Amino acid sequence: MVQFRNTRRAFIRSATQKISLLALGSQAIPALAEELEPVEELLPPEGILLEQPLAKEQIIAAKKLGIALVGLGGYAGGQLAPALQETEHCYLAGIVTGTPQKAADWKTKYNIPDKNIYNYENFDQIIDNKDIDIVYVVLPNAMHCEYVIRAAKAGKHVICEKPMAITVEECDRMIAACKDAGKMLSIGYRLHFEPYNQEMMRLGTKKIFGEIKTIEAHDGMGDTNGWRLDKKLAGGGPLMDVGIYCVQGCRYTTGLEPIAVTAVEGPKTKPEKFKDVEESLDWTLEFPGGIKAHCKTSYTKNMNLLQANAEKGWFKLSPAYPYRGQQGETSEGKMNFPSVNQQARQMDDFALAILEGRATPVPGEMGRQDVKILQAIYKAMETKKRVEIV
Repeated sequence: MVQFRNTRRAFIRSATQKISLLALGSQAIPALAEELEPVEELLPPEGILLEQPLAKEQIIAAKKLGIALVGLGGYAGGQLAPALQETEHCYLAGIVTGTPQKAADWKTKYNIPDKNIYNYENFDQIIDNKDIDIVYVVLPNAMHCEYVIRAAKAGKHVICEKPMAITVEECDRMIAACKDAGKMLSIGYRLHFEPYNQEMMRLGTKKIFGEIKTIEAHDGMGDTNGWRLDKKLAGGGPLMDVGIYCVQGCRYTTGLEPIAVTAVEGPKTKPEKFKDVEESLDWTLEFPGGIKAHCKTSYTKNMNLLQANAEKGWFKLSPAYPYRGQQGETSEGKMNFPSVNQQARQMDDFALAILEGRATPVPGEMGRQDVKILQAIYKAMETKKRVEIV
């Protein structure tokens, strides 16, 4: 055995430098492969005796990436910040808000240093902050594009809440900005990390019950308010908010992309409230192989279902899309999976993707495809015609 005399500070500094290189993404990994396995130059704290050099996995496990939340609304405060108290590979490092009182409250609650608190005017100064590795954009839909691009230009990896943007053109700009900066872009599709929805993916794509024939996907809420009723900020009504879960559910259950859509806007029971956006919407997605998905969304009716009907049986989740409490069943019996913190698993996976130099399973391209489908649904609703999705 060899006794290393280097100090703890030198050890941590060296390890952090290696991990920072890993965070550059997959392009950096080939050049580092020989250097990191084993990493003989990384020395342990003073006085520690090691028989074996540190493995790459041990270096990754020693690093937690800092996340800054941009926009401190209900989702950031009610779900993401609490989830970041449970994550293993990332932590709440900073915040961006235009409300001084929120900044003060969050600083106290989460012990955030002043240097990691930004507003929308000085946001670009985040480029100089080494504590922050990831920026999570949790703003109204119409603001996603601007802040994803600014975050990428500031040298940060980015998570963007769904829907990714309100137009495909915006999505293209966001993807290009992150690629140009050499940074990863992920969309906040938490259900890809939730066991019941993962089982729907498995049952459908592995054809456990044979070929899928039809899908029912419904998601609605009894009421809403604020920016979600402003088309300029939201890009639309419930389709852009909860309806996107139906689109996602159909895509990941079949493993296929829709080829056409028809859609009908529901009646407005509150025309003054919903003067800018739809109150409800029904649409049918056509998939290859003759599969049809019948979907519904609403801002005045609670709904929560994802069901696939196949040749040899059926499988469903009800509820399917909430933050917790999913319940599942198949034609052969109940599903039984543990409850998890979806947001914690989502953010941890992105941090690991950065550290390991692998792709995120929910990239910007997935978000772009959803926006393309959403736009096709609105076109079908407005024209009252079948619209092909190409």
